[in-house]
Amino acid sequence: MPSYEEVVASITGVGSRFEITDIEVLGIRQKVFKHAPASLRDLFDGARARADETFLVFEDERWTFGEVMARVDELAATLVDVYGIGPGDRVAVAMRNYPEWIISFAAITSIGAISVSFNAWWVTDEIDYALGDCGASLLIADTERIERALEPARSRGVALLGVRLEREFPDVDDWDDVLLRGVPMPRVELRSDDDATILYTSGTTGHPKGAVSSHGAIIQSLMAFGCRTAVATLWEKPGRAAEPGSDAISEASGTDSTGSTAESGAVAAGRQPAKPVFILIVPLFHVTGCVPVMLSCFSSGLKLVMMYRWDPERALQLIERERVTQFVGVPTQSWDLLESPAFDKYDTSTMQKIGGGGAPAPPKLVKRVDESFSGGGPTIGYGMTETNAYGPQNSGPDYLARPTSTGRATPVMDIEVRDPLGKEVPAGELGEICFKGPMLFRGYWNRPEATAEVLNDGWLRTGDIGRMDSESFVYVEDRAKDMILRAGENVYSAEVEAAIYEHPSVYEAAVYGLPHERLGEEVAATVCARSGHGLTAADLTEYLGRHLANFKVPTAVIMVDEALPRNASGKILKKDLRETVLESRK
Repeated sequence: MPSYEEVVASITGVGSRFEITDIEVLGIRQKVFKHAPASLRDLFDGARARADETFLVFEDERWTFGEVMARVDELAATLVDVYGIGPGDRVAVAMRNYPEWIISFAAITSIGAISVSFNAWWVTDEIDYALGDCGASLLIADTERIERALEPARSRGVALLGVRLEREFPDVDDWDDVLLRGVPMPRVELRSDDDATILYTSGTTGHPKGAVSSHGAIIQSLMAFGCRTAVATLWEKPGRAAEPGSDAISEASGTDSTGSTAESGAVAAGRQPAKPVFILIVPLFHVTGCVPVMLSCFSSGLKLVMMYRWDPERALQLIERERVTQFVGVPTQSWDLLESPAFDKYDTSTMQKIGGGGAPAPPKLVKRVDESFSGGGPTIGYGMTETNAYGPQNSGPDYLARPTSTGRATPVMDIEVRDPLGKEVPAGELGEICFKGPMLFRGYWNRPEATAEVLNDGWLRTGDIGRMDSESFVYVEDRAKDMILRAGENVYSAEVEAAIYEHPSVYEAAVYGLPHERLGEEVAATVCARSGHGLTAADLTEYLGRHLANFKVPTAVIMVDEALPRNASGKILKKDLRETVLESRK
Protein backbone atom coordinates (compact mmCIF):
# COMPACT_ATOMS: atom_id res chain seq x y z
CA MET A 1 0.00 0.00 0.00
CA PRO A 2 1.25 3.55 -0.76
CA SER A 3 2.34 5.84 2.03
CA TYR A 4 0.45 9.03 2.86
CA GLU A 5 3.28 11.05 1.28
CA GLU A 6 2.96 9.03 -1.94
CA VAL A 7 -0.78 9.66 -2.08
CA VAL A 8 -0.18 13.40 -1.63
CA ALA A 9 2.44 13.39 -4.37
CA SER A 10 0.06 11.65 -6.77
CA ILE A 11 -2.64 14.28 -6.20
CA THR A 12 -0.34 17.32 -6.44
CA GLY A 13 1.97 16.21 -9.27
CA VAL A 14 2.81 18.05 -12.48
CA GLY A 15 -0.23 18.42 -14.74
CA SER A 16 -2.80 17.74 -12.02
CA ARG A 17 -5.50 20.18 -10.94
CA PHE A 18 -3.73 20.57 -7.61
CA GLU A 19 -0.24 20.99 -9.04
CA ILE A 20 1.94 22.98 -6.66
CA THR A 21 4.51 25.60 -7.62
CA ASP A 22 6.61 28.23 -5.82
CA ILE A 23 5.89 31.94 -6.23
CA GLU A 24 6.31 35.13 -4.21
CA VAL A 25 3.21 36.11 -2.21
CA LEU A 26 3.34 39.49 -0.43
CA GLY A 27 7.13 39.32 -0.46
CA ILE A 28 7.34 35.74 0.87
CA ARG A 29 8.19 32.63 -1.14
CA GLN A 30 5.20 30.33 -0.91
CA LYS A 31 4.03 26.99 -2.24
CA VAL A 32 0.77 27.62 -4.09
CA PHE A 33 -1.71 25.82 -6.31
CA LYS A 34 -0.64 26.65 -9.84
CA HIS A 35 -4.09 26.49 -11.45
CA ALA A 36 -6.04 28.60 -8.93
CA PRO A 37 -8.39 31.31 -10.28
CA ALA A 38 -6.93 34.81 -10.06
CA SER A 39 -9.72 36.45 -8.03
CA LEU A 40 -13.07 35.86 -6.38
CA ARG A 41 -14.67 37.67 -9.34
CA ASP A 42 -13.32 34.93 -11.62
CA LEU A 43 -14.63 32.31 -9.23
CA PHE A 44 -18.13 33.82 -9.20
CA ASP A 45 -18.14 34.16 -12.98
CA GLY A 46 -17.89 30.37 -13.21
CA ALA A 47 -21.39 30.13 -11.74
CA ARG A 48 -22.88 31.74 -14.84
CA ALA A 49 -22.49 28.46 -16.73
CA ARG A 50 -24.85 26.80 -14.20
CA ALA A 51 -27.63 29.37 -14.53
CA ASP A 52 -30.53 26.90 -14.30
CA GLU A 53 -29.15 24.80 -11.44
CA THR A 54 -30.34 25.31 -7.86
CA PHE A 55 -27.79 27.09 -5.69
CA LEU A 56 -29.57 28.35 -2.57
CA VAL A 57 -32.44 26.90 -0.59
CA PHE A 58 -33.48 29.34 2.14
CA GLU A 59 -36.28 27.74 4.12
CA ASP A 60 -38.93 27.52 1.34
CA GLU A 61 -37.21 29.86 -1.14
CA ARG A 62 -35.19 28.43 -4.04
CA TRP A 63 -32.58 30.43 -5.94
CA THR A 64 -30.78 29.25 -9.07
CA PHE A 65 -27.20 30.25 -9.82
CA GLY A 66 -28.58 32.45 -12.58
CA GLU A 67 -30.92 34.28 -10.24
CA VAL A 68 -28.17 34.84 -7.70
CA MET A 69 -25.72 36.12 -10.30
CA ALA A 70 -28.34 38.48 -11.74
CA ARG A 71 -28.74 40.06 -8.29
CA VAL A 72 -24.94 40.12 -7.84
CA ASP A 73 -24.56 42.07 -11.09
CA GLU A 74 -27.35 44.48 -10.15
CA LEU A 75 -25.98 45.14 -6.67
CA ALA A 76 -22.45 45.58 -8.00
CA ALA A 77 -23.70 48.21 -10.45
CA THR A 78 -25.71 49.86 -7.65
CA LEU A 79 -22.68 50.02 -5.40
CA VAL A 80 -20.67 51.75 -8.11
CA ASP A 81 -23.30 54.01 -9.70
CA VAL A 82 -25.50 54.89 -6.71
CA TYR A 83 -23.10 54.78 -3.76
CA GLY A 84 -19.83 55.56 -5.53
CA ILE A 85 -18.07 52.49 -4.13
CA GLY A 86 -14.72 51.75 -5.74
CA PRO A 87 -11.71 49.45 -5.31
CA GLY A 88 -10.44 49.40 -1.75
CA ASP A 89 -13.58 50.94 -0.25
CA ARG A 90 -15.07 49.09 2.69
CA VAL A 91 -18.68 47.90 2.63
CA ALA A 92 -19.96 46.31 5.83
CA VAL A 93 -22.55 43.52 5.93
CA ALA A 94 -24.60 42.87 9.07
CA MET A 95 -27.50 40.44 8.84
CA ARG A 96 -28.54 36.92 9.64
CA ASN A 97 -27.96 34.18 7.05
CA TYR A 98 -30.06 35.50 4.19
CA PRO A 99 -29.42 34.95 0.46
CA GLU A 100 -28.74 38.69 0.32
CA TRP A 101 -25.68 38.20 2.55
CA ILE A 102 -24.13 36.00 -0.15
CA ILE A 103 -25.20 38.34 -2.93
CA SER A 104 -23.68 41.28 -1.07
CA PHE A 105 -20.39 39.48 -0.50
CA ALA A 106 -20.08 38.48 -4.16
CA ALA A 107 -20.98 41.94 -5.45
CA ILE A 108 -18.66 43.80 -3.08
CA THR A 109 -15.62 41.65 -3.81
CA SER A 110 -16.32 41.52 -7.56
CA ILE A 111 -15.85 45.29 -7.92
CA GLY A 112 -12.63 45.38 -5.90
CA ALA A 113 -14.22 46.72 -2.71
CA ILE A 114 -13.60 45.04 0.64
CA SER A 115 -16.41 43.06 2.25
CA VAL A 116 -16.43 43.66 6.03
CA SER A 117 -18.35 40.97 7.92
CA PHE A 118 -20.08 42.21 11.08
CA ASN A 119 -21.03 39.75 13.81
CA ALA A 120 -24.84 39.62 13.77
CA TRP A 121 -24.86 39.34 17.58
CA TRP A 122 -23.17 42.70 18.06
CA VAL A 123 -25.01 45.40 19.97
CA THR A 124 -24.92 49.12 19.16
CA ASP A 125 -21.62 49.84 20.95
CA GLU A 126 -19.84 47.05 19.06
CA ILE A 127 -21.29 48.10 15.70
CA ASP A 128 -20.23 51.68 16.36
CA TYR A 129 -16.65 50.63 17.08
CA ALA A 130 -16.38 48.45 13.96
CA LEU A 131 -17.86 51.12 11.68
CA GLY A 132 -15.25 53.56 12.89
CA ASP A 133 -12.42 51.04 12.81
CA CYS A 134 -12.90 49.85 9.24
CA GLY A 135 -14.04 53.21 7.85
CA ALA A 136 -17.02 51.74 6.02
CA SER A 137 -18.77 53.86 3.41
CA LEU A 138 -21.92 51.73 3.41
CA LEU A 139 -23.61 49.22 5.73
CA ILE A 140 -25.94 46.59 4.25
CA ALA A 141 -28.13 45.17 7.00
CA ASP A 142 -31.46 43.57 7.89
CA THR A 143 -34.12 45.12 10.11
CA GLU A 144 -32.71 44.06 13.47
CA ARG A 145 -29.19 45.20 12.63
CA ILE A 146 -30.47 48.47 11.08
CA GLU A 147 -32.18 49.25 14.39
CA ARG A 148 -28.91 48.76 16.27
CA ALA A 149 -26.82 50.63 13.69
CA LEU A 150 -28.99 53.70 13.06
CA GLU A 151 -27.38 56.03 15.58
CA PRO A 152 -23.71 55.15 14.98
CA ALA A 153 -24.16 55.09 11.20
CA ARG A 154 -25.73 58.55 11.21
CA SER A 155 -23.08 60.01 13.50
CA ARG A 156 -20.31 58.57 11.30
CA GLY A 157 -21.90 59.44 7.97
CA VAL A 158 -22.26 55.83 6.86
CA ALA A 159 -24.97 55.13 4.27
CA LEU A 160 -27.49 52.39 5.11
CA LEU A 161 -29.01 49.85 2.72
CA GLY A 162 -31.78 47.73 4.25
CA VAL A 163 -32.51 44.10 3.34
CA ARG A 164 -35.94 42.50 3.88
CA LEU A 165 -37.04 45.52 5.86
CA GLU A 166 -40.05 44.95 8.09
CA ARG A 167 -40.75 48.68 8.42
CA GLU A 168 -39.57 51.98 6.99
CA PHE A 169 -36.61 53.83 8.45
CA PRO A 170 -35.68 57.45 7.75
CA ASP A 171 -32.48 57.79 5.70
CA VAL A 172 -32.34 54.03 5.02
CA ASP A 173 -32.52 52.82 1.43
CA ASP A 174 -34.64 49.74 0.71
CA TRP A 175 -32.87 46.99 -1.27
CA ASP A 176 -35.94 46.40 -3.46
CA ASP A 177 -36.23 50.10 -4.36
CA VAL A 178 -32.57 50.90 -4.99
CA LEU A 179 -31.22 47.95 -7.00
CA LEU A 180 -30.57 48.80 -10.63
CA ARG A 181 -32.50 46.00 -12.30
CA GLY A 182 -31.03 44.31 -15.36
CA VAL A 183 -27.75 46.26 -15.27
CA PRO A 184 -24.57 44.27 -16.00
CA MET A 185 -21.54 43.85 -13.75
CA PRO A 186 -19.19 46.86 -13.94
CA ARG A 187 -15.78 46.27 -15.51
CA VAL A 188 -13.02 46.10 -12.91
CA GLU A 189 -9.55 44.58 -13.11
CA LEU A 190 -8.57 42.61 -10.00
CA ARG A 191 -5.29 41.08 -8.85
CA SER A 192 -4.85 38.12 -6.55
CA ASP A 193 -3.08 40.24 -3.92
CA ASP A 194 -5.87 42.85 -3.74
CA ASP A 195 -7.65 42.99 -0.37
CA ALA A 196 -11.02 41.21 -0.44
CA THR A 197 -12.31 40.75 3.11
CA ILE A 198 -12.13 41.97 6.68
CA LEU A 199 -13.40 39.49 9.25
CA TYR A 200 -13.39 40.61 12.87
CA THR A 201 -11.85 38.47 15.57
CA SER A 202 -12.42 38.97 19.30
CA GLY A 203 -9.76 41.24 20.75
CA THR A 204 -7.58 40.62 23.78
CA THR A 205 -7.57 44.34 24.61
CA GLY A 206 -11.31 44.92 24.70
CA HIS A 207 -11.92 45.50 20.97
CA PRO A 208 -12.03 43.09 18.03
CA LYS A 209 -9.35 43.18 15.30
CA GLY A 210 -10.14 43.14 11.59
CA ALA A 211 -8.28 40.32 9.84
CA VAL A 212 -7.62 41.32 6.21
CA SER A 213 -7.35 38.69 3.48
CA SER A 214 -6.62 38.95 -0.23
CA HIS A 215 -8.46 37.33 -3.11
CA GLY A 216 -5.54 34.98 -3.60
CA ALA A 217 -5.43 33.88 0.04
CA ILE A 218 -9.12 32.96 0.05
CA ILE A 219 -8.89 31.06 -3.22
CA GLN A 220 -5.76 29.20 -2.10
CA SER A 221 -7.69 28.14 1.00
CA LEU A 222 -10.53 26.83 -1.17
CA MET A 223 -8.06 24.94 -3.35
CA ALA A 224 -6.44 23.49 -0.24
CA PHE A 225 -9.79 22.20 1.02
CA GLY A 226 -10.42 20.54 -2.35
CA CYS A 227 -6.92 19.07 -2.47
CA ARG A 228 -7.18 17.67 1.04
CA THR A 229 -10.45 15.87 0.31
CA ALA A 230 -8.99 14.44 -2.88
CA VAL A 231 -6.03 13.16 -0.86
CA ALA A 232 -8.34 11.72 1.81
CA THR A 233 -10.35 9.93 -0.88
CA LEU A 234 -7.34 7.91 -2.00
CA TRP A 235 -5.78 7.60 1.44
CA GLU A 236 -8.94 6.16 2.95
CA LYS A 237 -9.29 3.85 -0.09
CA PRO A 238 -5.65 2.81 -0.57
CA GLY A 239 -6.52 0.17 -3.14
CA ARG A 240 -7.45 2.98 -5.51
CA ALA A 241 -4.10 4.75 -5.28
CA ALA A 242 -2.25 4.97 -8.55
CA GLU A 243 0.61 6.56 -10.42
CA PRO A 244 0.38 10.30 -11.22
CA GLY A 245 -1.88 10.96 -14.21
CA SER A 246 -4.04 7.86 -13.77
CA ASP A 247 -7.84 7.86 -14.02
CA ALA A 248 -8.12 7.29 -10.28
CA ILE A 249 -6.20 10.49 -9.61
CA SER A 250 -8.23 12.63 -11.99
CA GLU A 251 -11.48 11.25 -10.59
CA ALA A 252 -10.42 11.94 -7.02
CA SER A 253 -9.43 15.47 -7.94
CA GLY A 254 -12.93 16.53 -9.02
CA THR A 255 -13.98 18.48 -12.10
CA ASP A 256 -14.35 22.15 -11.21
CA SER A 257 -12.17 25.19 -10.60
CA THR A 258 -11.36 24.45 -6.97
CA GLY A 259 -12.24 20.79 -6.56
CA SER A 260 -15.73 19.39 -5.92
CA THR A 261 -14.69 17.18 -3.08
CA ALA A 262 -17.44 14.94 -1.76
CA GLU A 263 -18.61 13.85 -5.21
CA SER A 264 -15.10 12.96 -6.31
CA GLY A 265 -14.69 10.90 -3.14
CA ALA A 266 -17.68 8.79 -4.10
CA VAL A 267 -16.27 8.20 -7.59
CA ALA A 268 -12.91 7.07 -6.24
CA ALA A 269 -14.69 4.77 -3.80
CA GLY A 270 -16.24 2.97 -6.75
CA ARG A 271 -19.91 3.96 -6.30
CA GLN A 272 -22.32 6.24 -8.15
CA PRO A 273 -21.72 9.71 -6.69
CA ALA A 274 -24.45 11.67 -4.94
CA LYS A 275 -23.88 15.32 -5.75
CA PRO A 276 -22.86 17.01 -2.49
CA VAL A 277 -25.42 19.16 -0.70
CA PHE A 278 -24.29 21.38 2.17
CA ILE A 279 -26.44 22.69 5.00
CA LEU A 280 -25.39 26.07 6.37
CA ILE A 281 -25.73 25.91 10.15
CA VAL A 282 -23.06 28.45 11.15
CA PRO A 283 -23.09 32.22 10.55
CA LEU A 284 -21.80 33.54 7.24
CA PHE A 285 -19.92 36.26 9.16
CA HIS A 286 -17.68 33.51 10.53
CA VAL A 287 -14.86 32.27 8.33
CA THR A 288 -16.16 28.68 8.38
CA GLY A 289 -19.56 29.62 7.03
CA CYS A 290 -18.07 32.01 4.49
CA VAL A 291 -15.12 30.13 3.01
CA PRO A 292 -15.25 26.30 3.26
CA VAL A 293 -19.06 26.18 3.17
CA MET A 294 -20.52 29.06 1.13
CA LEU A 295 -17.62 29.74 -1.24
CA SER A 296 -16.96 26.04 -1.78
CA CYS A 297 -20.57 25.62 -2.92
CA PHE A 298 -20.38 28.73 -5.12
CA SER A 299 -17.20 27.56 -6.82
CA SER A 300 -18.17 23.91 -7.18
CA GLY A 301 -21.77 24.31 -8.32
CA LEU A 302 -23.29 22.73 -5.22
CA LYS A 303 -26.62 23.27 -3.51
CA LEU A 304 -26.46 25.17 -0.22
CA VAL A 305 -29.36 24.78 2.21
CA MET A 306 -29.68 27.78 4.54
CA MET A 307 -31.52 27.93 7.86
CA TYR A 308 -33.23 30.99 9.32
CA ARG A 309 -31.86 30.05 12.72
CA TRP A 310 -30.29 26.95 14.25
CA ASP A 311 -32.91 24.46 15.35
CA PRO A 312 -31.99 20.72 15.52
CA GLU A 313 -35.36 19.36 14.43
CA ARG A 314 -35.65 21.86 11.57
CA ALA A 315 -32.14 20.82 10.49
CA LEU A 316 -33.23 17.17 10.48
CA GLN A 317 -36.28 18.07 8.37
CA LEU A 318 -34.09 19.86 5.84
CA ILE A 319 -31.51 17.07 5.79
CA GLU A 320 -34.23 14.62 4.79
CA ARG A 321 -36.06 16.95 2.38
CA GLU A 322 -32.98 18.26 0.55
CA ARG A 323 -30.87 15.07 0.76
CA VAL A 324 -28.07 16.88 2.59
CA THR A 325 -24.65 15.21 2.56
CA GLN A 326 -22.36 17.68 4.35
CA PHE A 327 -22.92 19.02 7.89
CA VAL A 328 -20.22 21.54 8.88
CA GLY A 329 -20.59 23.24 12.23
CA VAL A 330 -19.28 23.22 15.76
CA PRO A 331 -19.39 20.18 18.08
CA THR A 332 -22.30 21.76 19.95
CA GLN A 333 -24.49 21.36 16.88
CA SER A 334 -23.55 17.73 16.40
CA TRP A 335 -24.55 17.15 20.03
CA ASP A 336 -27.83 19.00 19.45
CA LEU A 337 -28.64 16.89 16.39
CA LEU A 338 -27.97 13.59 18.16
CA GLU A 339 -29.81 14.65 21.32
CA SER A 340 -32.92 15.78 19.45
CA PRO A 341 -35.96 13.65 20.37
CA ALA A 342 -36.81 13.77 16.66
CA PHE A 343 -33.49 12.28 15.47
CA ASP A 344 -34.92 8.84 14.62
CA LYS A 345 -37.97 10.34 12.86
CA TYR A 346 -35.94 11.58 9.89
CA ASP A 347 -33.84 9.97 7.17
CA THR A 348 -30.18 10.96 7.62
CA SER A 349 -28.75 8.22 5.40
CA THR A 350 -27.49 10.74 2.81
CA MET A 351 -25.10 12.34 5.32
CA GLN A 352 -21.45 11.74 4.41
CA LYS A 353 -19.46 14.16 6.60
CA ILE A 354 -20.56 15.34 10.04
CA GLY A 355 -18.42 17.72 12.01
CA GLY A 356 -16.49 20.92 11.53
CA GLY A 357 -14.37 22.76 14.06
CA GLY A 358 -14.38 25.79 16.32
CA ALA A 359 -13.75 23.68 19.42
CA PRO A 360 -12.34 20.25 20.26
CA ALA A 361 -14.84 17.40 19.94
CA PRO A 362 -14.93 15.00 22.91
CA PRO A 363 -13.90 11.44 21.92
CA LYS A 364 -17.35 10.32 23.11
CA LEU A 365 -18.95 12.55 20.45
CA VAL A 366 -16.61 11.25 17.72
CA LYS A 367 -17.63 7.68 18.49
CA ARG A 368 -21.31 8.51 18.73
CA VAL A 369 -21.36 10.34 15.39
CA ASP A 370 -19.65 7.38 13.75
CA GLU A 371 -22.26 5.00 15.15
CA SER A 372 -25.32 7.16 14.46
CA PHE A 373 -25.02 7.94 10.73
CA SER A 374 -25.17 4.97 8.39
CA GLY A 375 -23.72 6.75 5.37
CA GLY A 376 -20.99 8.93 6.83
CA GLY A 377 -18.65 9.69 9.67
CA PRO A 378 -17.17 12.41 11.87
CA THR A 379 -14.68 15.09 10.84
CA ILE A 380 -12.79 17.81 12.70
CA GLY A 381 -10.83 20.78 11.42
CA TYR A 382 -8.43 23.25 12.98
CA GLY A 383 -8.52 26.54 11.15
CA MET A 384 -8.61 30.21 12.09
CA THR A 385 -9.90 33.47 10.70
CA GLU A 386 -6.23 34.26 10.03
CA THR A 387 -5.86 31.09 7.88
CA ASN A 388 -9.16 31.55 6.02
CA ALA A 389 -10.43 28.50 7.93
CA TYR A 390 -7.82 26.14 6.50
CA GLY A 391 -5.65 23.97 8.70
CA PRO A 392 -5.17 20.35 9.76
CA GLN A 393 -8.23 18.13 9.41
CA ASN A 394 -9.02 14.64 10.65
CA SER A 395 -11.64 12.26 9.27
CA GLY A 396 -12.34 8.64 8.48
CA PRO A 397 -10.32 5.83 10.08
CA ASP A 398 -7.57 8.29 11.09
CA TYR A 399 -10.05 10.25 13.22
CA LEU A 400 -11.48 7.16 14.88
CA ALA A 401 -7.94 5.96 15.65
CA ARG A 402 -6.82 9.40 16.91
CA PRO A 403 -9.98 11.14 18.23
CA THR A 404 -7.96 13.77 20.11
CA SER A 405 -5.98 14.86 17.04
CA THR A 406 -7.09 17.59 14.67
CA GLY A 407 -5.29 15.79 11.83
CA ARG A 408 -2.73 16.96 9.29
CA ALA A 409 -2.62 19.40 6.40
CA THR A 410 -1.76 19.19 2.71
CA PRO A 411 1.61 20.41 1.34
CA VAL A 412 0.76 24.08 0.75
CA MET A 413 0.57 24.58 4.51
CA ASP A 414 3.71 24.11 6.58
CA ILE A 415 3.28 23.41 10.29
CA GLU A 416 5.86 23.75 13.04
CA VAL A 417 5.66 23.46 16.82
CA ARG A 418 8.07 25.98 18.35
CA ASP A 419 9.57 26.75 21.73
CA PRO A 420 9.41 30.26 23.29
CA LEU A 421 12.56 31.25 21.36
CA GLY A 422 10.96 30.32 18.03
CA LYS A 423 12.94 27.11 17.52
CA GLU A 424 11.12 24.03 16.23
CA VAL A 425 10.79 21.32 18.88
CA PRO A 426 11.11 17.56 18.25
CA ALA A 427 8.06 15.44 17.46
CA GLY A 428 5.90 14.83 20.50
CA GLU A 429 7.09 17.85 22.48
CA LEU A 430 4.80 20.73 23.43
CA GLY A 431 5.19 24.19 21.96
CA GLU A 432 3.31 26.91 20.11
CA ILE A 433 1.70 25.77 16.86
CA CYS A 434 2.74 27.88 13.86
CA PHE A 435 1.41 27.87 10.28
CA LYS A 436 2.81 29.04 6.95
CA GLY A 437 0.98 29.05 3.64
CA PRO A 438 -0.59 31.14 0.87
CA MET A 439 -3.98 31.10 2.60
CA LEU A 440 -2.81 33.26 5.52
CA PHE A 441 -4.32 36.71 6.05
CA ARG A 442 -2.06 39.70 5.34
CA GLY A 443 -2.54 41.39 8.72
CA TYR A 444 -4.93 43.21 11.02
CA TRP A 445 -6.61 46.34 9.67
CA ASN A 446 -4.61 49.39 10.82
CA ARG A 447 -2.93 47.30 13.54
CA PRO A 448 0.73 46.93 12.50
CA GLU A 449 1.90 46.13 16.03
CA ALA A 450 -0.75 43.44 16.50
CA THR A 451 0.15 42.04 13.08
CA ALA A 452 3.84 41.90 13.96
CA GLU A 453 3.01 39.93 17.11
CA VAL A 454 1.57 37.03 15.11
CA LEU A 455 3.14 37.23 11.62
CA ASN A 456 6.86 36.89 11.02
CA ASP A 457 8.57 35.91 7.75
CA GLY A 458 5.38 34.31 6.47
CA TRP A 459 4.73 32.31 9.65
CA LEU A 460 1.61 32.73 11.79
CA ARG A 461 1.83 32.24 15.54
CA THR A 462 -1.51 30.69 16.47
CA GLY A 463 -1.19 31.26 20.21
CA ASP A 464 -2.21 27.63 20.70
CA ILE A 465 -0.06 25.13 22.56
CA GLY A 466 0.18 21.65 21.11
CA ARG A 467 2.36 18.92 19.70
CA MET A 468 2.85 17.05 16.43
CA ASP A 469 3.63 13.35 16.24
CA SER A 470 6.04 11.57 13.89
CA GLU A 471 3.30 11.20 11.24
CA SER A 472 2.50 14.95 11.32
CA PHE A 473 -0.78 14.60 13.23
CA VAL A 474 -1.41 17.77 15.23
CA TYR A 475 -2.75 17.75 18.79
CA VAL A 476 -4.00 21.00 20.34
CA GLU A 477 -3.42 20.77 24.09
CA ASP A 478 -4.06 24.26 25.44
CA ARG A 479 -4.39 27.91 24.43
CA ALA A 480 -1.69 30.41 25.15
CA LYS A 481 -4.16 33.18 24.44
CA ASP A 482 -6.60 33.99 27.21
CA MET A 483 -9.57 32.89 25.15
CA ILE A 484 -12.75 30.95 25.79
CA LEU A 485 -14.29 28.83 23.01
CA ARG A 486 -18.04 28.86 23.55
CA ALA A 487 -19.91 26.83 20.91
CA GLY A 488 -17.43 27.93 18.25
CA GLU A 489 -17.47 31.60 19.25
CA ASN A 490 -14.21 33.11 20.47
CA VAL A 491 -14.68 35.01 23.73
CA TYR A 492 -11.68 36.86 25.14
CA SER A 493 -11.78 37.36 28.89
CA ALA A 494 -10.18 40.82 28.66
CA GLU A 495 -13.08 42.13 26.58
CA VAL A 496 -15.69 40.76 29.00
CA GLU A 497 -13.71 41.98 32.01
CA ALA A 498 -13.53 45.46 30.49
CA ALA A 499 -17.33 45.51 30.20
CA ILE A 500 -17.77 44.24 33.78
CA TYR A 501 -15.49 46.93 35.15
CA GLU A 502 -17.69 49.58 33.55
CA HIS A 503 -20.37 48.75 36.14
CA PRO A 504 -19.96 51.27 38.99
CA SER A 505 -20.56 48.63 41.68
CA VAL A 506 -17.73 46.31 40.57
CA TYR A 507 -14.50 46.37 42.54
CA GLU A 508 -12.61 43.64 40.67
CA ALA A 509 -13.41 40.73 38.36
CA ALA A 510 -11.88 37.80 36.55
CA VAL A 511 -13.34 35.99 33.54
CA TYR A 512 -12.42 32.44 32.51
CA GLY A 513 -13.85 29.35 30.83
CA LEU A 514 -15.50 26.38 32.48
CA PRO A 515 -16.01 23.02 30.73
CA HIS A 516 -19.50 22.51 29.33
CA GLU A 517 -20.63 19.27 27.67
CA ARG A 518 -22.71 20.88 24.95
CA LEU A 519 -21.01 24.26 24.44
CA GLY A 520 -17.43 23.09 24.94
CA GLU A 521 -16.88 25.95 27.38
CA GLU A 522 -19.13 28.43 29.13
CA VAL A 523 -18.12 31.93 30.13
CA ALA A 524 -17.69 32.34 33.89
CA ALA A 525 -16.86 35.36 36.04
CA THR A 526 -15.85 35.76 39.66
CA VAL A 527 -16.75 39.25 40.82
CA CYS A 528 -16.08 41.21 43.99
CA ALA A 529 -18.50 44.11 44.44
CA ARG A 530 -17.72 47.39 46.12
CA SER A 531 -18.62 47.42 49.77
CA GLY A 532 -22.21 48.39 50.43
CA HIS A 533 -23.34 48.34 46.79
CA GLY A 534 -25.43 45.16 47.01
CA LEU A 535 -24.67 44.04 43.45
CA THR A 536 -26.19 40.66 42.52
CA ALA A 537 -25.29 38.21 39.77
CA ALA A 538 -28.65 38.90 38.11
CA ASP A 539 -28.01 42.66 38.17
CA LEU A 540 -24.63 42.22 36.49
CA THR A 541 -25.94 39.79 33.88
CA GLU A 542 -28.74 42.18 32.94
CA TYR A 543 -26.25 45.05 32.66
CA LEU A 544 -23.81 43.09 30.48
CA GLY A 545 -26.63 42.05 28.17
CA ARG A 546 -26.95 45.71 27.12
CA HIS A 547 -23.26 46.08 26.30
CA LEU A 548 -22.08 42.71 24.98
CA ALA A 549 -23.28 40.19 22.43
CA ASN A 550 -25.27 37.45 24.17
CA PHE A 551 -22.65 34.74 23.70
CA LYS A 552 -20.08 36.85 25.61
CA VAL A 553 -22.26 37.37 28.69
CA PRO A 554 -21.14 35.04 31.53
CA THR A 555 -23.60 32.26 32.32
CA ALA A 556 -21.85 31.51 35.60
CA VAL A 557 -21.37 34.59 37.83
CA ILE A 558 -19.85 33.97 41.24
CA MET A 559 -20.13 36.89 43.64
CA VAL A 560 -17.54 36.98 46.44
CA ASP A 561 -16.97 39.31 49.40
CA GLU A 562 -13.19 39.10 49.56
CA ALA A 563 -10.52 40.37 47.18
CA LEU A 564 -9.57 37.98 44.39
CA PRO A 565 -6.38 35.92 44.87
CA ARG A 566 -3.26 37.28 43.15
CA ASN A 567 0.31 36.16 42.63
CA ALA A 568 3.45 38.03 43.64
CA SER A 569 3.31 40.21 40.53
CA GLY A 570 -0.28 41.19 41.23
CA LYS A 571 -1.97 39.06 38.55
CA ILE A 572 -5.28 37.44 39.49
CA LEU A 573 -4.97 33.67 39.85
CA LYS A 574 -7.70 32.64 37.42
CA LYS A 575 -6.65 28.99 37.60
CA ASP A 576 -7.37 28.97 41.35
CA LEU A 577 -10.75 30.59 40.83
CA ARG A 578 -11.65 28.09 38.14
CA GLU A 579 -10.63 25.12 40.28
CA THR A 580 -12.66 26.47 43.20
CA VAL A 581 -15.80 26.60 41.04
CA LEU A 582 -15.19 23.13 39.60
CA GLU A 583 -14.66 21.71 43.09
CA SER A 584 -17.92 23.27 44.29
CA ARG A 585 -19.78 21.56 41.43
CA LYS A 586 -18.68 18.05 42.37
